[in-house]
Amino acid sequence: MKLRNLKQVEEDVHEVHCSRERSRAAWNIIDEYLMPFVEKEQYLISPTCRLHPDNDLYRDQEQHKFHVDVDEWRCGYCKKKFYEEKYLDKHFENRHYNLLNVSTGRCMADICGALHCDLMLEPMIRKTKCNPAAAARNRHLCESLANSCFPVNEGPSASRLHEFFLRQFCDAHTCTGKRKPLSKGRRKRTSMTYVTISILILMLLPLFYGFVYLYQRGIKRGAQELKRISQGGRKKKPY
Repeated sequence: MKLRNLKQVEEDVHEVHCSRERSRAAWNIIDEYLMPFVEKEQYLISPTCRLHPDNDLYRDQEQHKFHVDVDEWRCGYCKKKFYEEKYLDKHFENRHYNLLNVSTGRCMADICGALHCDLMLEPMIRKTKCNPAAAARNRHLCESLANSCFPVNEGPSASRLHEFFLRQFCDAHTCTGKRKPLSKGRRKRTSMTYVTISILILMLLPLFYGFVYLYQRGIKRGAQELKRISQGGRKKKPY
């Protein structure tokens, strides 16, 4: 009985009430749909802002996650390899739990509603009936983020970002369907697939042109040989 209770205590100690998946989605949206515009304004987000990377419970672990190949993920702490990202996530929970700062209660997943995380997590799911109460709640959270992270009294850059945040994230929290979320653009990323294909094309192009050159050269040489034989046959005197 004591052993079972001890085991239960250990499991409770390692239990974190914060969705890693939704936290990851929230940060990806911030990084892709907000940070390019923040960087353009050269604006420094305050650490007290819930959008700041320091307020992501899993940020350090996510930064120590490396996608080496299609079916290979590597832990940046101990270099252990995994076939899928979900197994690396479980490894973080079991082996590197001590690297989480759980004392502050920070959880990016808590602001997912304001950031439209469901669009990234479940983009193909058919749109369900809009809940006015949920839309109003998410809009209120969204506007509070805009007010706390980009106070309009802190200068032109903060004022522009405040307006941008409202248009990019908050305006779509309505059941009218007139506003689309994340409509103001995103960070352009170069995918590993695109890079790999580009490298392969660059490697194969010389071979292709070499083959075409040799093929045309062979045709030309064959035509010349055929012409020479034909001319030689016409010059022969009949018996």
